[in-house]
Amino acid sequence: MKMFRKPAWMAAALLMIALFACVTINIYFPAEKVGSAAQDIVNDIRGKNPSQNKSQSETQEKYSLGVRFALSPVSAWAEDVTTISNPTIRALKEKMKSRFQVLKPYYEKGALKEGDNGYLSVANTAGLNLKEKRDLNGLVDAENNDRRTLYSAVAKALKIDPSQIDRIARIFAKEWQKPVR
Repeated sequence: MKMFRKPAWMAAALLMIALFACVTINIYFPAEKVGSAAQDIVNDIRGKNPSQNKSQSETQEKYSLGVRFALSPVSAWAEDVTTISNPTIRALKEKMKSRFQVLKPYYEKGALKEGDNGYLSVANTAGLNLKEKRDLNGLVDAENNDRRTLYSAVAKALKIDPSQIDRIARIFAKEWQKPVR
């Protein structure tokens, strides 16, 4: 029996090491929160007010919810934060909002294109003079720098690993690509 003890202990030790070496680490990525934040931020920058688009049924639904809440027993819920705001994001939104007013005519002329990567690019400059092309390139560079900073700020606010910024940018791209009005 003594002869089998040492190999049995060694086999058990190796099995335990192999078992612990196979641990998988899952990194949580809050895609829904990023999507909601992207929609809010892009709508704010482009001057779209979602409260203007509410239908009467949504208003009635909120009213009935309020009545039910007032008549129900008191309870407290922790609400999940879906809006993201900090001084950096607010400052970026203001800069981008004012720049959007300058970019809007270029969107309408088809000179700008929203990429799948979340960044703006020059598309068709055929109808633009040399000064307009130069101004457009400067505006695109400034916009993309601000977007890069915005994506980093959103990642920091949601406590997302900085290596996921490209993923955040792709989620924002879906909102940027919606038609400009």
